[in-house]
Amino acid sequence: MHMFNIFKLIRRIGTFGAWRMLVNFWTFIFFVAIVYDFYNENFLADNEILLAIAGIYGAALAIYSAEKEFRRWHHMHTSIHPGELYLIVWTVLILYIIVANVITHPTYRMPIEVSGSYIAVISILAITRESKNFYKKKRQPK
Repeated sequence: MHMFNIFKLIRRIGTFGAWRMLVNFWTFIFFVAIVYDFYNENFLADNEILLAIAGIYGAALAIYSAEKEFRRWHHMHTSIHPGELYLIVWTVLILYIIVANVITHPTYRMPIEVSGSYIAVISILAITRESKNFYKKKRQPK
């Protein structure tokens, strides 16, 4: 029975749902790391830990987004998981750090990994929205 569960888990790892869980996991880890880095005066950024987390997060997000678009264009995408939610959460985090930096941590400097990841999220959302709009236009009867 135990071996069966391992094989079941292995099969599930490459699924679309697994990518979504992985992105959610790394989003949480990255956000916690960003806040930790903020309150510890760039400790993670200075030790390149934030860079590693940002790289993993960015790769997982890119793969998930590409898989989602592939599924949409092959008529296999049925779930709704709006990227706008990620953008809203990211925007709140960035604004919090900017405002809190001005008020409480004037020596903190926002790492390029943070602002670059925010720009990547905006870019991925813009590309996937355009793809979605194009897909809807192609499916409309003429």
